[in-house]
Amino acid sequence: MKVNRRRALFYQRQRSNLYRIFVLVAVILVAAWFTRALDSGSITNPFLPSPTPTRTALSFALEGEAFFDAGYLEAAITAYQQATEVDPTDARVWAELARIQAYASSLETTDRERRQRLQDALFSIDQALALAPDDSTVHAIRAFVLDWNASVAQSENERQSLLIQAEQDAARALQLDNQNVLALAFYAEILVDQQRWSQAEQIIVQAVQRDPSLMDVHRVYAYVLESTGRYRQAIEEYNRAIEINPNLTFLYISVGLSYRRLAFESTLSSQRDELYDLALEYFARAASLNEQLGIEDPLPFIAIAKTYSQQGEFFIAAQNILRALEFDTTNPDLYGQLGIIYFRARNYEGSIPALQCAVRGCDLETSCLARFGQGCEEGEGVTVEGMDLSPTTVVYYYTYGSVLAALSRPQQNYCPDAVQVLNEVQDAYGDDATIAGIVDAGLQICGSLSESLRQTPTPVPTPTPLPTPFP
Repeated sequence: MKVNRRRALFYQRQRSNLYRIFVLVAVILVAAWFTRALDSGSITNPFLPSPTPTRTALSFALEGEAFFDAGYLEAAITAYQQATEVDPTDARVWAELARIQAYASSLETTDRERRQRLQDALFSIDQALALAPDDSTVHAIRAFVLDWNASVAQSENERQSLLIQAEQDAARALQLDNQNVLALAFYAEILVDQQRWSQAEQIIVQAVQRDPSLMDVHRVYAYVLESTGRYRQAIEEYNRAIEINPNLTFLYISVGLSYRRLAFESTLSSQRDELYDLALEYFARAASLNEQLGIEDPLPFIAIAKTYSQQGEFFIAAQNILRALEFDTTNPDLYGQLGIIYFRARNYEGSIPALQCAVRGCDLETSCLARFGQGCEEGEGVTVEGMDLSPTTVVYYYTYGSVLAALSRPQQNYCPDAVQVLNEVQDAYGDDATIAGIVDAGLQICGSLSESLRQTPTPVPTPTPLPTPFP
């Protein structure tokens, strides 16, 4: 049977739809553009989780406060700096940053490092002052920062100028708020540094009566008591400060220093030994606290070393300084401390490389001689930059010059270096009778050697014992 084709009425041939093709091509192009934009980062995937909210300045400031209370001063400084970056207009955050930076300077071991830390604090508090010129607390903390800057001033004129500015800020703080306890405490500290002890005590007693809950108040009260020789009472105040902030190592070191001073002045051997043991206990607590916090701080070991040196235990004293050097092998002050210990132990030749590193700086080989008494193995040597002559480094200078002069002989003449160092000390501190006597003795030795260089060598003189550094 023949079947005819379907009629068009019931069947229509398929034809291409141009509109449908256009839409499909457009969808493909849009999808390709979207994928490429996602890959390049031009647009964000809408299905990704929302980003982490930006932290506020208050959040960083609270973190900084917590770090300070926990004893992490570096972390506290970083947190407050981040707070100032988020909100640079908050004067109180700048002020608290300055306060912590000033306290952190007490953990530095060289004048240069302390001066830099205190300059950072001064910059921070000046930012606060520009933002809030009539804020009492800002002026109080500025007084504190200026006072501590005065302690590392490089001249007496600079020191006096900073103390005057500090007193003016303290007075301004009290003028703005006469109930500001922090201002009272810092004003008392300034008065001590101006040697106005009676007035300082009157002021700090007012601060303690108004608010005994502040660490700063008890720390300053202890400082006032120390300045008048009442070390036992000072220890009580430092311990009250520790009760408030138990994680600040500089408070433990302050207690230990007071006990060591009492031991130094004691005339009873049994009492002296007991006081030295108490000093060592507090220094050990500071070292233990640092270890718990993961902080590498040489100061407790320096304090322990000085205590043992004061007792005549030079071997263990040297071991503690070497332990401190493990934290910072390039620290010239630590080499100076080591040199003084060797000198007091009558290891005069051993003291030379250590004192050289402190005074003139030293190369890799000399740094190893100072630390190990021998040459370097691979990776052990370091370059050390010497320290400028200052009230805290002068003991290294005159000891170095004296031992060089005393060990000079025709076959090994250290006198050219000795005379140069001793002349520098004489020019800067010739008015000090004790230092002048030490310098003169060294210069006389070198003068005698110069006259006898062509004659029969004379016996090597024994270095003149030097005064014991202040405990």
